[in-house]
Amino acid sequence: MKAQALFIILFTCCLSLLNAQEKPLQIIMIGAHPDDCDIKSGGTAALFIAMGHHVKFLSVTNGDAGHMNEGGGMLAKRRLEETKEVERRLGVSYEVLDNHDGELLPTLAIRFEIIRRIREWNADIVIAPRPNDYHPDHRYTGVLVQDAAFMVGVPNVASDTPPLRKNPVFLYFQDNFKKPNPFQPDIAVDITSVIDKKIYGLDAHKSQFYEWLPWIGGNLEKAPIDPAERIVWLKKQRTGSISAEVKASLQKWYGAEKAEQVKYTEAFEICEYGSRPTEADIKRLFPMLGK
Repeated sequence: MKAQALFIILFTCCLSLLNAQEKPLQIIMIGAHPDDCDIKSGGTAALFIAMGHHVKFLSVTNGDAGHMNEGGGMLAKRRLEETKEVERRLGVSYEVLDNHDGELLPTLAIRFEIIRRIREWNADIVIAPRPNDYHPDHRYTGVLVQDAAFMVGVPNVASDTPPLRKNPVFLYFQDNFKKPNPFQPDIAVDITSVIDKKIYGLDAHKSQFYEWLPWIGGNLEKAPIDPAERIVWLKKQRTGSISAEVKASLQKWYGAEKAEQVKYTEAFEICEYGSRPTEADIKRLFPMLGK
């Protein structure tokens, strides 16, 4: 009987472990504007979704200032519709908070909004901007997520939403800013196989990639009108060379031979807040690494 009982216990433990491994990961990517997550991690999101995991894009502002001719509620509505098209194209869940573009501050009320969204998503991974960036909305989104990192597990903070029983791994999107400290590519993901899917997702933000961003960049006349030409042009605009630091990270996670074949990447830095993942944790949380 003892042997039988021991067998049952061991079988139950193994079954629980198997179920835990098969449970889809919950990833929430948080940007300041409706298109930030798409730019920084649309390819990684596509890979997660293809593997059966769940990805949410959260925009902390409604984007109502991001255009040269349009603005206010009508622009916010247009940009919300664009995120709904991204949902259809990428398979992500997309939510836009109703905070004004260009006016974001790291207030307690917005911190609580972010804490609630991370909890409701039961996040395993949270990815956001670093708090050093040219745009104040990007900087303050980074601060807000940092401020939420510990509080997501504190029951008496935003107590209307149950706290997480585990602290997620918090990561930063890649950027090119060097001061006060440069981005560190702790994780580099090969998105070569899904680059066209990422670009197709970006193409849904027509108000941005073919109107506002070319205008503010001084090259509106170069933005194509033809839909097929737009895709080709956008891909050239939104892809570039791989830095030596990112290449070294690719070699770590994929091996030297595979790293040489990679054309397109997205990279992430591990935040000092939240859970501190081991190498084994990273491989579990990013199951596409090495594939």
